[in-house]
Amino acid sequence: MTNQSVEPESRHWPAAWAWMCFFSLALIWGSVTLISSSSALEGGSLKDWGNGEKVKKINNLLHLPFQSAINTWNASIRYRLLGDLGPQVTLGCPDWLFFTAGLSPQRAAENILQHRMNLIKHWSAQLKQSNIELLVVTVPDKSRIEANHLCGVRPAESTKASLYQWHERMLQEHIATVDLETAFNQSTVPKYFRTDVHLNMHGAALAAQAVGQAAMLHLGEKGSQQFKVIESGETIARMGDLIVLAGLEHASPKWRPPLDQVVSEDIQVIRTAGLLDDSPVVEVLVAGSSNSLRSHFAERLGMSIGREVWNLSLDGSNFSGSIQAAFKNRKQWPASIKLVILEFSESSLTLPLTQYEESILMRMQ
Repeated sequence: MTNQSVEPESRHWPAAWAWMCFFSLALIWGSVTLISSSSALEGGSLKDWGNGEKVKKINNLLHLPFQSAINTWNASIRYRLLGDLGPQVTLGCPDWLFFTAGLSPQRAAENILQHRMNLIKHWSAQLKQSNIELLVVTVPDKSRIEANHLCGVRPAESTKASLYQWHERMLQEHIATVDLETAFNQSTVPKYFRTDVHLNMHGAALAAQAVGQAAMLHLGEKGSQQFKVIESGETIARMGDLIVLAGLEHASPKWRPPLDQVVSEDIQVIRTAGLLDDSPVVEVLVAGSSNSLRSHFAERLGMSIGREVWNLSLDGSNFSGSIQAAFKNRKQWPASIKLVILEFSESSLTLPLTQYEESILMRMQ
């Protein structure tokens, strides 16, 4: 048998040259981009490489100029043809979006709820040294309250049970808390936005009323502070965070779920004091999550208790981010504070402990 060399067909050469040119240009473009942005990659520790922070920066730098448009079209086609919204968002009933993490089994570390209960007890004891009470508000997950809009999507049983276990521990430890699930179930009107994980105006009003009733047990009589609600009467489209997570923020309206329609509203404190008069004392501090920053929750709470609320809530604060920041500036609190309301989402209960939380638990041992 004789060896015969097989010559490539000449018709394949144009395609081969085209791909070679494409990859060569991509290599040159990537190299120039990294060299010109080398200052952004300088410094850092092994931990930054280990946890992926440096890799994320490199990926962001190497995004093609038209990558965003490609991603949007890909997400649009995937949603319209397959009803798929990506790994972070789940489609329930038509036009109802849910955060996938709220439906999935939570792989929490052993005793994670007890660790977080110990943190609550620690903060409560710290506040009581200054005659300040603590009220804990756990906002139920959207999938729990809007279960009628899941349309066959089933949350994990372990996820559903964690909130009940948490409330049982709160009662056993005599921690003041608010059962928002019961308050929400008294109304059949949706309490959450269709395309967002946050409370809508109706949900925020119900929550503020329930939290306000619990707060009055610590504050006594309702205050005299007045508020005014200003409605423009104009209905505007609201971009939900789940639309953004699904990569459909810039998609054509026909290629994404319809946005929530909300009436523009503003709630303002009515100032009656003159320039030389004392301002009303601040008695209530809210250290909460993004839910306390949406749909005028803090202002509605103020209306419920007749007092202006000092809102120190933070986006992305999870379980302890806001109270950590509040305690860090403890010296700036007015002496008139009587009540701290700690608000966080149900989903944050089973997240891994933060470095701040671990440090407190270590000191408590």
